[in-house]
Amino acid sequence: MLKEERQAFIMRQINLHNKVLSTDLSTMLRISEDTVRRDLKEMAEEGKILKVHGGAIGRSFHHPFNTENMVYAQEAKQQIAEKTIRLLKNDMVVLTGGGTTMIELAKRIPENLRATFFTISPLVALQLVEHTHLTVISIGGQLSKSSNVHIGASVINQLADIKVDLCLLGANGFSVEEGMTDSDWEVVQVKRAMIRASKKLAILSIAEKLGSSQRMKVCDLNLIHYLITELPPENHLMSAYQQLDLELF
Repeated sequence: MLKEERQAFIMRQINLHNKVLSTDLSTMLRISEDTVRRDLKEMAEEGKILKVHGGAIGRSFHHPFNTENMVYAQEAKQQIAEKTIRLLKNDMVVLTGGGTTMIELAKRIPENLRATFFTISPLVALQLVEHTHLTVISIGGQLSKSSNVHIGASVINQLADIKVDLCLLGANGFSVEEGMTDSDWEVVQVKRAMIRASKKLAILSIAEKLGSSQRMKVCDLNLIHYLITELPPENHLMSAYQQLDLELF
């Protein structure tokens, strides 16, 4: 495979999952980790990605307020955000994760909505607090450098003390066979605690992520009440999910 093809593949994986590990890329591309590291170094020097220990992350997610950094599939994420608003009602207590889709949602909350939002993402909190009638509570802890959400025991302990009406999470990997998955063990633990703290769970995901999986299990699909993508529920690409006991948006 040519270098340009390798780097295009790496860029797509980062766009889809935000963080990639050198070991995983080596396996997927069937090349040495040294070659992967050279590609990541070159891409970082060109300003396309940010290198982190063991791999790389996307620039658009790490610096969401820098307009020079394009958000991958932004139009699709905006459509998902618009659909998600239909789940929000006055006086609800909502818990959110982080990510660019969640930031798009936070920008679009109706000004007349009166609700309480807990979030593990400082970036989402900064967007939510712009809305006059929202009470915004940030659940704090160690800030993950790769995902920009709070992680760790203090976050999990705080989540154990609340019960919310609706939890909104993005998916790193999502498939019928593997359920919802992620690549970061500490993020997995926080997401599990978020699910336990919630009466209902909605997953927000661009359709490209459907059918993908990461190394670590977050939950089975039977714990999910809503799956929200940019596609119409009747789209043929959603056929595998139409048979499940969850509502498609």
